[in-house]
Amino acid sequence: MQTFGFLCKRLYLCIRYIVNNHVMVTITDIAASLGITPSTVSRALAGSSRVKESTRLAVEKKAAEMGYERNVVASNLRKGRSNMVGIVVPRIHREFFSRVIGGAESVLNEAGFNVIICQTMESREAEIKALKALRNYRVAAIFLSHAIESRDSSHVREIIGTDIPLVQFDRVFPDLPGAKILGANCEGAFTATKHLISQGYKRVGTIAGYMSSQAFVERLAGYRLALESAGIPFDSSIVFEDSIVRETGREACLKAIEAGCDALYCAGAYSALGAVDALREKGIRIPEEFGLVGTSNESFTSLMVPSLSTLGQHPFEMGQAAANAFLEGRANTEVIPMELHIRQSSKRIK
Repeated sequence: MQTFGFLCKRLYLCIRYIVNNHVMVTITDIAASLGITPSTVSRALAGSSRVKESTRLAVEKKAAEMGYERNVVASNLRKGRSNMVGIVVPRIHREFFSRVIGGAESVLNEAGFNVIICQTMESREAEIKALKALRNYRVAAIFLSHAIESRDSSHVREIIGTDIPLVQFDRVFPDLPGAKILGANCEGAFTATKHLISQGYKRVGTIAGYMSSQAFVERLAGYRLALESAGIPFDSSIVFEDSIVRETGREACLKAIEAGCDALYCAGAYSALGAVDALREKGIRIPEEFGLVGTSNESFTSLMVPSLSTLGQHPFEMGQAAANAFLEGRANTEVIPMELHIRQSSKRIK
């Protein structure tokens, strides 16, 4: 008959097997299997020069055999911060934001940093959750392009305080400290609107985006300046706000057609796509009867028929600039030029 002590030992061995093979292997487990102290294992895994090469290799081999995974969160808590940078964007599937991320990663990875990406889908609540998660993870910095629903910066200041470096890009809160990487929004919108006027369009409206975002405010200002410089009175009735997606772009363009517009400067790419839908629905020819210029040179704009004229924002360079601002500890504002790509949708005069 098996003794109680024997059964307890068997149970203990079974539990150890489950822990080692199905849950999380710890530094203590590795130390016990090698007959060394947990502190030695910790130093070996960290690559400390205080540990002999033979011991380090033995620890690394045993850790791999046992399926050890480093507890990043615990390590970050001990160090006070990690080698991770959090990037918060409204929509990761938009080419503009994915290219900003790519630009930032190209610089950060080379400097030994990795990236955590959070998307808000334009929700303030999701943005708050993302910022809190990144703060708790002890990220080395946060790069932020705020959600449309975030109409002020109070939540950002409250969550991350002054301990975590903040770099804002594209959509920024001017009152927050830290580096800001912007597109030349006013100048770009001015150039786009002037181009439409130069092609002989007489009543140029704008799908202006959300006035809760400084970027869209600046684009509206550029549009207005272009009209004034051409001696055309500004008419607020053909300024269509609160639209950055295809569906609302279509609705805004239908209103523009009713208001007698023969051209639109669109402060986004997807609102311009919606405008094309509306014009096709009404049988209005582009560019002969109606001209369009969008913003953010998404790949689809050059593939459309007719191809869409648009302002390019150089997002990859914007991401690189954000990363360099963080690495160099700068808190300045940097403006990235925008470039007008003239295509079929606005080129009426040959």
